[in-house]
Amino acid sequence: MTNKKWNGLRSVELRVPDVAANERFYTETWKLTKVAEEAGAVYLRGLGTYHHVLALYPHIKTELLSITFQAATRSDVDTLQASVKTHGAAATAPGAIAEPGGGYGFSFKDPDGHVFRVLAEDALWPAALPDRDGPERLAHVVLNSADADRATRFFVEALGFKLSDQSRIMDFVRCNSDHHNIAFVRASGNTLHHIAFQMADLDAVMCGAGRMKDSGHPIEWGVGRHGPGNNVFAYFLGPDAVPIEYTAEVQQVDDSYAFHGPEYWGFPAGRTDQWGLTAPPSERMHAAHLKIGFPERLAGD
Repeated sequence: MTNKKWNGLRSVELRVPDVAANERFYTETWKLTKVAEEAGAVYLRGLGTYHHVLALYPHIKTELLSITFQAATRSDVDTLQASVKTHGAAATAPGAIAEPGGGYGFSFKDPDGHVFRVLAEDALWPAALPDRDGPERLAHVVLNSADADRATRFFVEALGFKLSDQSRIMDFVRCNSDHHNIAFVRASGNTLHHIAFQMADLDAVMCGAGRMKDSGHPIEWGVGRHGPGNNVFAYFLGPDAVPIEYTAEVQQVDDSYAFHGPEYWGFPAGRTDQWGLTAPPSERMHAAHLKIGFPERLAGD
């Protein structure tokens, strides 16, 4: 079920031209909570116990700086760093993480140039926030990949993830009991597809979607229920056209879960989800999938 080296997906780090505007959106509308500010960057938590799930850094353009996974122990960090290097990835040396939340970890680039961090011993909040109105944590990140088969193979072989399912356009990959923590879309380039935030349940997704609509942010796709993962969804565009999702009820799996390939996953003509009520993703959403790239260099290079 769970690779014991991993706890799960902890956070996403974004570079943005206007940190203050992003902070207002992600706290007032998206409903995260600011927990730290340092050197112009802000750190935002969800309702769960991770120190933060989103960090916003000032930069001249919007970039997905990195995606951070939490390993179980310091020893696991060292083992995983050696493994990614053995599998040909550029990686920094493990060491102290000099940011709010701290920890011990390293950064690496996957074969597509996507930047990831692995850390352990980072700070946790002693208890969840007593609220159901906002995201609990990150659910998953989906990336466009010019070679999704290669990207998936790297995560399986170098990091010990498991391939849960494969549709015609996407590989769904996990490191714990969530059906997927990361997924790779078969695409022409290597960019951000979307960032998904875990809500408590369908009602929380619906309330969040209503709040977004009231704030002038239309639903770009949804509300619906996916096939792989069986999760409910509502997609939006945040500041700088960053694609973001409220999701809930992600399927929980263990080692007995049976993989299904592209021939299994499909919907009747005219549908893009199980329920068949939502229109297809908007043209704005499709355009946004091509916009957000990664930095060219690892931090510490």
